[in-house]
Amino acid sequence: MVKRAFKYRFYPTVEQETELRRTFGCVRLVYNQALEARTAAWYGEQRRVSYVQSSAMLTEWKRDPDLAFLAEVSSVPLQQSLRHLQGAFVNFWEKRAKYPRFKSRKRGRQSAEYTRSAFRYRDGSLTLAKMRDPLGIRWSRPLPDGAEPTTVTVSLDPAGRWYVSLLCEVAVHDGPPTDSAVGVDAGITSLLALSTGEKITNPQHERADRKRLALAQRRLARKQKGSNNREKARRKVARVHARITDRRRDHLHKVTTRLVAENQRIVIEDLNVRGMLANHSLARAISDAAWHELRSMLDYKCRWYGRDLVVIDRWFPSSKTCSACGAVQDSMPLNVREWTCRCGTIHDRDVNAAKMIRTAGLAGIACGDGVRPARAEAREGNCR
Repeated sequence: MVKRAFKYRFYPTVEQETELRRTFGCVRLVYNQALEARTAAWYGEQRRVSYVQSSAMLTEWKRDPDLAFLAEVSSVPLQQSLRHLQGAFVNFWEKRAKYPRFKSRKRGRQSAEYTRSAFRYRDGSLTLAKMRDPLGIRWSRPLPDGAEPTTVTVSLDPAGRWYVSLLCEVAVHDGPPTDSAVGVDAGITSLLALSTGEKITNPQHERADRKRLALAQRRLARKQKGSNNREKARRKVARVHARITDRRRDHLHKVTTRLVAENQRIVIEDLNVRGMLANHSLARAISDAAWHELRSMLDYKCRWYGRDLVVIDRWFPSSKTCSACGAVQDSMPLNVREWTCRCGTIHDRDVNAAKMIRTAGLAGIACGDGVRPARAEAREGNCR
């Protein structure tokens, strides 16, 4: 059994939208109040505030006449916001993320999370706490048979679209049996090069919509701040961004699903995407390729369907090593897309890299060890 989220578009009534917007505001306020209290306690007294103490603070805030409106919305999303803040602090303490920052009404999507006690799901009808009528969900696909939501997240994105995400525990089955293994080299000109010789084209969705985005942003810049026309222009910019994101995610889902369905083992490089984004000449193209999201999809889909995702060391010289004879070239500038080895083999740079990634990954599995660069292997005596 695995936990999977099923996301649907829905269209709230006027009454439901009012209630949800009030809930979003209260969730944001509680999160920010708790963050401010925890920050002040640490910097003022060197004292950490736990989730339990934050929850006690919330009870006191509800008794404050100025914050009495917090008691008018469902208490579950407010408690969940405190749990999310606790998770953000844990990630910060364990150096997986930066220090938590305050939520803004104007930045990013607005959301509220409901657990089992705060919603009712029956016969394809979902009703949230404090609401009389079920949400008008557009069921683009049915939930798996027997699936019951354990958590429901309602969100409003910057483009003004309402979504509901239902987290369910569902059974997944291993993919069709296969002994195939593929090496994958991520790129910009081609999104992926496979060890089979195939190249998957990079649609470059952001680049395709760059003119449309620039026009919408110029129109936004000319609008007076605080005006209704500026809000309309802001939403148009958000819609362009949403179009780019949706098309990119759809393409990545199709590519990763196909790779997982056709191969038992998928071998990739451990790319330092954050470090690569420091290269301002390539940052925009790398962001458009969404390598981090690609790896994330491969990771969870392989776990779902019983496949193996093998990750080799980022310093392995896959582009410089001949897949025919194993000779390593002294240098390989980025502008060299095709090269000839001393053994006479002519290589496409990306396809050769994918072949070497596959070879290195399978060798690492056979050795029972990770894959290191050639120099490190020679120095430490790892198996070859």
